[in-house]
Amino acid sequence: MIPTDLRYHKEHEWVRLSGTQATVGISHFAQDALGDIVFIDMPKVGAVVSSGQQIGEVESTKTTSTIYTPVSGMVTKINADLKDHPEVVNSDPYGKGWIVVIELSKPAEVEQLMTAAQYESFLASQKH
Repeated sequence: MIPTDLRYHKEHEWVRLSGTQATVGISHFAQDALGDIVFIDMPKVGAVVSSGQQIGEVESTKTTSTIYTPVSGMVTKINADLKDHPEVVNSDPYGKGWIVVIELSKPAEVEQLMTAAQYESFLASQKH
């Protein structure tokens, strides 16, 4: 089930908006494709990021995958719990498995991201 209160990026990151704060994580599809996550490299708090920029990496037992930010702004918080427990992204990708919080510099960018229905269609189109 794809949460309908989030917006999605083509690289399988999600955004949960709260005012001008955007919480970012990776989708269930992404964590499932990666397999058991063993390490997450995150940006530093205070880093200024631009939409589409690499902000970290997720390492699993199978591969390493880049994390891209779907929005521009400043990283105000990272999920420090993931340093010791990266597997939380596997078990709760839309909840406790969030990765960073970004203070938006261009809030309108969120409108360019996919809705849950659009993301579901996007995933279906990728399976061919």
